[in-house]
Amino acid sequence: MNDETYRLLLYGMSVLAVVVFVSLYFVKAGYGMFRTRSWGWSVPNKVGWVCMEAPAFLVMGIGAWKGGVNLYTPQAVFVGLFLLHYFQRSFVFPLLMKGKSRMPLAIMAMGILFNVINATLLVASFFSCAVPGKYEPVTYWSHPLPWVGVVAFFIGMAINLQADHVIRNLRKPGDTRHYLPEKVFYRYVTSANYFGELVEWTGFALLTASPAAWVFVWWTAANLVPRADAIYKRYCEEFGRQAVGNRKRIIPYIY
Repeated sequence: MNDETYRLLLYGMSVLAVVVFVSLYFVKAGYGMFRTRSWGWSVPNKVGWVCMEAPAFLVMGIGAWKGGVNLYTPQAVFVGLFLLHYFQRSFVFPLLMKGKSRMPLAIMAMGILFNVINATLLVASFFSCAVPGKYEPVTYWSHPLPWVGVVAFFIGMAINLQADHVIRNLRKPGDTRHYLPEKVFYRYVTSANYFGELVEWTGFALLTASPAAWVFVWWTAANLVPRADAIYKRYCEEFGRQAVGNRKRIIPYIY
């Protein structure tokens, strides 16, 4: 990818994220508790998640290989952490899913498209479109922000994994009712899994100092913040505002 294409895609994705952010306050993405028949054909949730997330893993892996990543460079850390997240999301998370939920093909297709473009932009930002000398190992690791980013990445991942564990274990086998999660970070927000993911990718952006990674953070927020609002309102409707209490939607004590 050349620099001009890279910049155009960055600007285009940034603007499109604004449209998505606003739209999702009016239209609930039809997966999980908000799936309806109006979203059309669907596939089993496990299949949908693998098909949707695996392209990011593959594009990053192939891109790093073609970019000639060196094990002793910062880019090797970037690629490794990205692949770690998407290996878990593509191949571990779906296997741990319970129940027989389904994912609309439209949602799966949009997820595939985003993941391919996002991973492609990140690969370009780490290799072909990186500022010459930007990722020189000794100089790069002498700054504090990459280290802050690594810590934030793993904190966010831990929150996300723990929150997913809580959600998976809300129901007993055969139970299809909804429950209000209340353990760990769910004491502070109704979408602790989304909070963890937002922290994780913010850490990744601090680590990589990549414009594409910051666009990824913006896209993460554009998708998850409106959905967290919808989940918060659904919980208030089902369990009452008193049960939800002082919890925020996605960012503890703030929103």
